[in-house]
Amino acid sequence: MSFYQSLAGLVVPGLIVAGSAIAGENPQVGGAPMYNTKTIVENAAASKDHETLVAAVQAAGLVDTLSGPGPFTVFAPTDEAFGLLQDGTVEMLLKPENKEMLTKILTCHVVAADAMSTAIKGMIADDGGTHPVPTVGGCTLQAKMDGDNIILEDERGRTATVTIADVDQSNGVIHVIDAVLLPAS
Repeated sequence: MSFYQSLAGLVVPGLIVAGSAIAGENPQVGGAPMYNTKTIVENAAASKDHETLVAAVQAAGLVDTLSGPGPFTVFAPTDEAFGLLQDGTVEMLLKPENKEMLTKILTCHVVAADAMSTAIKGMIADDGGTHPVPTVGGCTLQAKMDGDNIILEDERGRTATVTIADVDQSNGVIHVIDAVLLPAS
């Protein structure tokens, strides 16, 4: 049991404890504080590094879903990650006629669980170095380790590294990644 888990539910004057993480202990993302009392969508909208992701979530009509109770684990590509896609890809995906394709790509970044990095690392170790991660979009990512870093491989063999882990949310957790993961087709 971690120090923070042992504090969960403990009332200490001047100390705010929410779930298993002390409020305010989240890392900053995109220059913004991340609050474990806010939803995935609320926190992502505050990050200057996730403007493309937020626009995509809005265009796909997933705001209400990702604002819901969850729990969700979101592997959140940065704007820089979206910039690594071929020129014109993001603009094409944001068009209304491509909503289905955009939704598929985005939901391949979402898991219907609250998976902190220690749990993911444990599953990778338990599975001998690679753990399959089924997403709500029907994709299966492969989670691996590279030193201390969690690496995710999509169905096309593309990889993304978790650059900021364990950003606790009221309805799950965000892990910031450095590439966009794509479905097989």
